[in-house]
Amino acid sequence: MPPHVTLKQLRYFDALAREQHFGRAAESCAVTQPALSMQIHELEEQLGLLLVERTRAGVLLSDKGREIATRAARILGDVHEMIEYAQHCNNVLSGSLRLGVIPSIAPYMLPPLLPLLREGYPTLELHVRETQTLPLVQELIDGKLDVLLLALPIIQPEIETRALFDDRFLLALPPERKLSSRVRATKDLLEHERLLLLEEGHCLREQALTYCSLQQASTINTFGVSSLSTIVEMVAAGYGITLLPEMCLNVELRGRDLGLTRFADPEPSRSVGLAWRSTSPRTADFEALARLIKLAWSQGCVPPGRKHPRHTRPLSEPSS
Repeated sequence: MPPHVTLKQLRYFDALAREQHFGRAAESCAVTQPALSMQIHELEEQLGLLLVERTRAGVLLSDKGREIATRAARILGDVHEMIEYAQHCNNVLSGSLRLGVIPSIAPYMLPPLLPLLREGYPTLELHVRETQTLPLVQELIDGKLDVLLLALPIIQPEIETRALFDDRFLLALPPERKLSSRVRATKDLLEHERLLLLEEGHCLREQALTYCSLQQASTINTFGVSSLSTIVEMVAAGYGITLLPEMCLNVELRGRDLGLTRFADPEPSRSVGLAWRSTSPRTADFEALARLIKLAWSQGCVPPGRKHPRHTRPLSEPSS
Protein backbone atom coordinates (compact mmCIF):
# COMPACT_ATOMS: atom_id res chain seq x y z
CA MET A 1 0.00 0.00 0.00
CA PRO A 2 1.52 3.39 -0.98
CA PRO A 3 2.29 5.94 1.76
CA HIS A 4 -0.65 8.14 2.77
CA VAL A 5 0.50 11.71 3.46
CA THR A 6 -2.02 14.37 4.51
CA LEU A 7 -1.95 18.13 4.06
CA LYS A 8 -2.23 18.46 7.84
CA GLN A 9 1.02 16.54 8.25
CA LEU A 10 2.75 18.70 5.67
CA ARG A 11 1.42 21.89 7.27
CA TYR A 12 2.63 20.84 10.72
CA PHE A 13 6.02 19.78 9.38
CA ASP A 14 6.35 23.06 7.46
CA ALA A 15 5.70 24.97 10.69
CA LEU A 16 8.28 22.86 12.54
CA ALA A 17 10.86 23.43 9.81
CA ARG A 18 10.31 27.20 10.06
CA GLU A 19 10.19 27.47 13.85
CA GLN A 20 12.81 24.81 14.71
CA HIS A 21 10.87 24.26 17.94
CA PHE A 22 7.93 21.96 18.70
CA GLY A 23 6.23 24.38 21.08
CA ARG A 24 6.39 27.38 18.76
CA ALA A 25 5.36 25.28 15.77
CA ALA A 26 2.32 23.95 17.66
CA GLU A 27 1.38 27.49 18.68
CA SER A 28 1.59 28.73 15.10
CA CYS A 29 -0.72 25.89 14.00
CA ALA A 30 -3.12 26.47 16.96
CA VAL A 31 -2.75 22.87 18.19
CA THR A 32 -1.20 21.21 21.22
CA GLN A 33 2.42 20.14 21.11
CA PRO A 34 1.56 16.40 21.50
CA ALA A 35 -0.88 16.64 18.57
CA LEU A 36 1.76 18.24 16.35
CA SER A 37 4.43 15.75 17.47
CA MET A 38 2.12 12.82 16.67
CA GLN A 39 1.47 14.10 13.15
CA ILE A 40 5.22 14.57 12.52
CA HIS A 41 5.86 11.03 13.76
CA GLU A 42 3.14 9.64 11.47
CA LEU A 43 4.63 11.55 8.52
CA GLU A 44 8.02 9.99 9.22
CA GLU A 45 6.43 6.53 9.38
CA GLN A 46 4.54 7.04 6.12
CA LEU A 47 7.64 8.24 4.28
CA GLY A 48 10.01 5.80 5.97
CA LEU A 49 12.42 8.62 6.71
CA LEU A 50 13.85 10.27 9.82
CA LEU A 51 12.98 13.92 9.25
CA VAL A 52 13.75 15.45 12.63
CA GLU A 53 16.55 15.06 15.15
CA ARG A 54 15.23 15.82 18.62
CA THR A 55 17.96 17.30 20.83
CA ARG A 56 18.05 19.09 24.16
CA ALA A 57 18.87 22.32 22.34
CA GLY A 58 15.84 22.04 20.11
CA VAL A 59 14.99 20.59 16.72
CA LEU A 60 17.34 19.81 13.88
CA LEU A 61 16.19 18.71 10.45
CA SER A 62 18.02 15.80 8.90
CA ASP A 63 19.37 16.17 5.35
CA LYS A 64 16.33 14.31 4.04
CA GLY A 65 14.14 16.39 6.34
CA ARG A 66 15.37 19.62 4.74
CA GLU A 67 14.56 18.30 1.29
CA ILE A 68 11.09 17.18 2.39
CA ALA A 69 10.54 20.59 4.04
CA THR A 70 11.35 22.37 0.75
CA ARG A 71 8.95 20.13 -1.16
CA ALA A 72 6.25 20.47 1.50
CA ALA A 73 6.43 24.29 1.34
CA ARG A 74 5.93 24.20 -2.43
CA ILE A 75 3.03 21.77 -2.19
CA LEU A 76 1.32 23.95 0.41
CA GLY A 77 1.92 26.99 -1.79
CA ASP A 78 0.29 25.24 -4.75
CA VAL A 79 -2.70 24.25 -2.61
CA HIS A 80 -3.05 27.84 -1.41
CA GLU A 81 -3.02 29.07 -5.01
CA MET A 82 -5.67 26.52 -5.97
CA ILE A 83 -7.95 27.64 -3.15
CA GLU A 84 -7.33 31.31 -3.93
CA TYR A 85 -8.17 30.75 -7.56
CA ALA A 86 -11.40 28.90 -6.75
CA GLN A 87 -12.51 31.60 -4.32
CA HIS A 88 -11.56 34.68 -6.31
CA CYS A 89 -11.38 33.72 -9.98
CA ASN A 90 -14.35 35.98 -10.74
CA ASN A 91 -13.29 38.92 -8.53
CA VAL A 92 -10.14 41.00 -8.99
CA LEU A 93 -8.15 41.84 -5.86
CA SER A 94 -10.45 40.17 -3.37
CA GLY A 95 -9.70 37.77 -0.55
CA SER A 96 -6.17 37.34 0.76
CA LEU A 97 -3.11 38.84 -0.93
CA ARG A 98 0.37 38.39 0.55
CA LEU A 99 2.57 41.24 -0.63
CA GLY A 100 6.31 41.38 -0.06
CA VAL A 101 8.05 44.78 -0.20
CA ILE A 102 11.70 45.77 0.25
CA PRO A 103 12.54 48.33 2.99
CA SER A 104 13.72 51.02 0.57
CA ILE A 105 10.28 51.04 -1.09
CA ALA A 106 7.72 50.15 1.61
CA PRO A 107 7.76 53.42 3.65
CA TYR A 108 7.31 55.53 0.51
CA MET A 109 4.95 53.52 -1.71
CA LEU A 110 2.60 52.06 0.90
CA PRO A 111 1.23 55.38 2.27
CA PRO A 112 -0.17 56.50 -1.10
CA LEU A 113 -0.98 52.94 -2.25
CA LEU A 114 -2.94 51.57 0.72
CA PRO A 115 -5.80 54.12 0.57
CA LEU A 116 -6.20 53.40 -3.15
CA LEU A 117 -6.44 49.68 -2.44
CA ARG A 118 -8.91 50.19 0.39
CA GLU A 119 -11.11 52.46 -1.69
CA GLY A 120 -11.02 50.48 -4.91
CA TYR A 121 -10.99 46.94 -3.53
CA PRO A 122 -12.64 46.92 -0.08
CA THR A 123 -12.88 43.11 0.05
CA LEU A 124 -9.12 42.67 -0.32
CA GLU A 125 -7.41 41.21 2.75
CA LEU A 126 -3.86 42.52 2.42
CA HIS A 127 -0.90 41.03 4.28
CA VAL A 128 2.43 42.90 3.98
CA ARG A 129 5.87 41.40 4.54
CA GLU A 130 8.80 43.84 4.57
CA THR A 131 12.34 42.50 4.31
CA GLN A 132 15.31 42.30 1.95
CA THR A 133 15.18 41.00 -1.61
CA LEU A 134 16.74 37.54 -1.20
CA PRO A 135 14.39 36.26 1.52
CA LEU A 136 11.39 37.77 -0.28
CA VAL A 137 12.26 35.98 -3.51
CA GLN A 138 12.71 32.67 -1.70
CA GLU A 139 9.39 33.08 0.10
CA LEU A 140 7.72 33.85 -3.22
CA ILE A 141 9.16 30.69 -4.79
CA ASP A 142 8.10 28.66 -1.74
CA GLY A 143 4.53 29.91 -2.06
CA LYS A 144 4.56 31.92 1.18
CA LEU A 145 4.03 35.20 -0.69
CA ASP A 146 1.88 35.98 -3.71
CA VAL A 147 3.60 39.01 -5.25
CA LEU A 148 6.60 41.26 -4.59
CA LEU A 149 7.15 44.99 -5.01
CA LEU A 150 10.87 45.54 -5.37
CA ALA A 151 13.77 46.70 -7.53
CA LEU A 152 14.34 44.76 -10.73
CA PRO A 153 15.79 42.75 -12.33
CA ILE A 154 15.03 39.44 -10.67
CA ILE A 155 16.54 36.58 -12.63
CA GLN A 156 14.67 33.40 -11.73
CA PRO A 157 13.16 31.05 -14.33
CA GLU A 158 10.03 30.49 -12.23
CA ILE A 159 9.36 34.20 -11.65
CA GLU A 160 7.64 36.66 -13.96
CA THR A 161 8.28 40.39 -13.55
CA ARG A 162 6.66 43.61 -14.67
CA ALA A 163 8.59 46.90 -14.64
CA LEU A 164 6.41 49.83 -13.53
CA PHE A 165 8.60 52.95 -13.40
CA ASP A 166 12.17 54.21 -13.04
CA ASP A 167 13.18 55.75 -9.73
CA ARG A 168 16.07 58.16 -10.26
CA PHE A 169 18.91 58.67 -7.79
CA LEU A 170 20.07 62.06 -6.54
CA LEU A 171 23.24 63.04 -4.74
CA ALA A 172 22.57 64.21 -1.17
CA LEU A 173 25.11 66.50 0.53
CA PRO A 174 25.27 68.22 3.92
CA PRO A 175 23.47 71.61 3.80
CA GLU A 176 26.68 73.62 3.95
CA ARG A 177 27.96 71.90 0.79
CA LYS A 178 25.08 72.64 -1.59
CA LEU A 179 26.23 72.84 -5.18
CA SER A 180 25.44 75.45 -7.78
CA SER A 181 22.49 74.75 -10.05
CA ARG A 182 24.96 74.64 -12.94
CA VAL A 183 26.71 71.59 -11.47
CA ARG A 184 25.56 68.05 -12.15
CA ALA A 185 26.92 65.24 -10.02
CA THR A 186 29.29 62.69 -11.55
CA LYS A 187 31.18 59.66 -10.32
CA ASP A 188 34.30 61.82 -9.94
CA LEU A 189 32.57 63.86 -7.21
CA LEU A 190 32.21 60.71 -5.12
CA GLU A 191 35.75 59.36 -5.32
CA HIS A 192 37.17 60.98 -2.19
CA GLU A 193 33.96 61.40 -0.21
CA ARG A 194 32.65 59.40 2.72
CA LEU A 195 29.79 57.53 1.06
CA LEU A 196 27.02 56.46 3.44
CA LEU A 197 25.06 53.43 2.27
CA LEU A 198 22.72 50.82 3.68
CA GLU A 199 24.24 47.67 5.12
CA GLU A 200 24.95 44.61 2.99
CA GLY A 201 21.91 42.75 1.75
CA HIS A 202 20.00 45.84 0.60
CA CYS A 203 19.71 46.07 -3.19
CA LEU A 204 19.84 49.88 -2.97
CA ARG A 205 23.39 49.59 -1.66
CA GLU A 206 24.43 47.34 -4.54
CA GLN A 207 22.87 49.67 -7.10
CA ALA A 208 24.71 52.67 -5.69
CA LEU A 209 28.03 50.79 -5.64
CA THR A 210 27.51 49.62 -9.20
CA TYR A 211 26.92 53.17 -10.40
CA CYS A 212 29.96 54.46 -8.51
CA SER A 213 32.06 51.54 -9.85
CA LEU A 214 32.96 50.73 -6.26
CA GLN A 215 32.82 47.47 -4.35
CA GLN A 216 35.34 47.81 -1.55
CA ALA A 217 36.74 51.15 -0.48
CA SER A 218 37.71 52.75 2.81
CA THR A 219 35.40 55.67 2.09
CA ILE A 220 32.27 53.46 2.02
CA ASN A 221 30.41 53.40 5.33
CA THR A 222 27.74 50.70 5.66
CA PHE A 223 28.14 49.85 9.32
CA GLY A 224 24.82 48.42 10.46
CA VAL A 225 22.54 51.03 8.86
CA SER A 226 19.27 49.48 7.69
CA SER A 227 17.05 52.51 6.99
CA LEU A 228 17.29 55.51 4.69
CA SER A 229 16.03 57.73 7.52
CA THR A 230 19.23 57.08 9.47
CA ILE A 231 21.36 57.73 6.39
CA VAL A 232 19.59 61.06 5.77
CA GLU A 233 20.09 62.13 9.40
CA MET A 234 23.83 61.39 9.15
CA VAL A 235 24.17 63.32 5.91
CA ALA A 236 22.27 66.29 7.36
CA ALA A 237 24.65 66.26 10.33
CA GLY A 238 27.69 66.38 8.05
CA TYR A 239 28.93 62.79 8.39
CA GLY A 240 29.06 62.07 4.66
CA ILE A 241 27.13 61.98 1.42
CA THR A 242 24.75 59.45 -0.12
CA LEU A 243 22.63 58.56 -3.12
CA LEU A 244 18.90 58.91 -2.48
CA PRO A 245 16.10 57.46 -4.61
CA GLU A 246 13.66 60.09 -5.80
CA MET A 247 10.83 58.05 -4.28
CA CYS A 248 11.91 58.84 -0.72
CA LEU A 249 12.26 62.63 -0.98
CA ASN A 250 8.75 63.63 0.08
CA VAL A 251 9.12 61.60 3.28
CA GLU A 252 12.79 61.77 4.21
CA LEU A 253 13.36 65.50 3.61
CA ARG A 254 10.54 66.77 5.81
CA GLY A 255 12.11 69.18 8.27
CA ARG A 256 15.61 68.48 6.94
CA ASP A 257 17.82 70.79 4.92
CA LEU A 258 20.05 68.92 2.49
CA GLY A 259 21.90 69.79 -0.68
CA LEU A 260 20.40 67.74 -3.51
CA THR A 261 21.90 67.53 -6.97
CA ARG A 262 20.83 65.66 -10.09
CA PHE A 263 23.38 63.43 -11.76
CA ALA A 264 24.70 64.04 -15.24
CA ASP A 265 23.09 62.01 -18.02
CA PRO A 266 22.58 59.15 -18.11
CA GLU A 267 21.14 59.59 -14.62
CA PRO A 268 21.44 56.53 -12.37
CA SER A 269 18.12 54.96 -11.45
CA ARG A 270 16.51 51.74 -10.35
CA SER A 271 13.65 49.96 -12.07
CA VAL A 272 10.75 49.32 -9.67
CA GLY A 273 8.26 46.62 -10.46
CA LEU A 274 6.30 43.55 -9.46
CA ALA A 275 7.35 39.91 -9.40
CA TRP A 276 5.21 36.79 -9.08
CA ARG A 277 5.43 33.08 -9.83
CA SER A 278 4.86 32.40 -13.50
CA THR A 279 2.47 29.58 -12.51
CA SER A 280 0.26 31.86 -10.41
CA PRO A 281 -3.37 32.04 -11.56
CA ARG A 282 -3.74 35.60 -10.25
CA THR A 283 -2.31 37.57 -13.16
CA ALA A 284 -5.42 39.77 -13.31
CA ASP A 285 -4.87 40.70 -9.65
CA PHE A 286 -1.27 41.65 -10.31
CA GLU A 287 -2.19 43.71 -13.36
CA ALA A 288 -4.74 45.65 -11.28
CA LEU A 289 -2.16 46.09 -8.52
CA ALA A 290 0.36 47.36 -11.05
CA ARG A 291 -2.07 50.03 -12.26
CA LEU A 292 -2.67 51.24 -8.70
CA ILE A 293 1.05 51.31 -7.89
CA LYS A 294 1.76 53.50 -10.91
CA LEU A 295 -1.07 55.80 -9.85
CA ALA A 296 0.27 55.95 -6.27
CA TRP A 297 3.75 56.71 -7.63
CA SER A 298 2.51 59.65 -9.67
CA GLN A 299 0.21 61.02 -6.97
CA GLY A 300 2.05 60.34 -3.76
CA CYS A 301 5.77 59.85 -4.33
CA VAL A 302 6.78 62.33 -6.99
CA PRO A 303 5.00 65.63 -7.69
CA PRO A 304 3.66 66.12 -11.23
CA GLY A 305 6.41 66.64 -13.78
CA ARG A 306 8.94 65.19 -11.33
CA LYS A 307 9.59 68.62 -9.89
CA HIS A 308 11.48 68.87 -6.65
CA PRO A 309 9.22 68.58 -3.56
CA ARG A 310 7.80 71.85 -2.29
CA HIS A 311 9.28 71.44 1.18
CA THR A 312 12.90 71.63 -0.01
CA ARG A 313 14.84 74.10 -2.10
CA PRO A 314 14.34 73.42 -5.85
CA LEU A 315 17.30 71.79 -7.51
CA SER A 316 17.44 74.56 -10.07
CA GLU A 317 17.80 77.29 -7.46
CA PRO A 318 21.40 78.51 -7.07
CA SER A 319 23.02 78.03 -3.73
CA SER A 320 23.68 81.13 -1.71
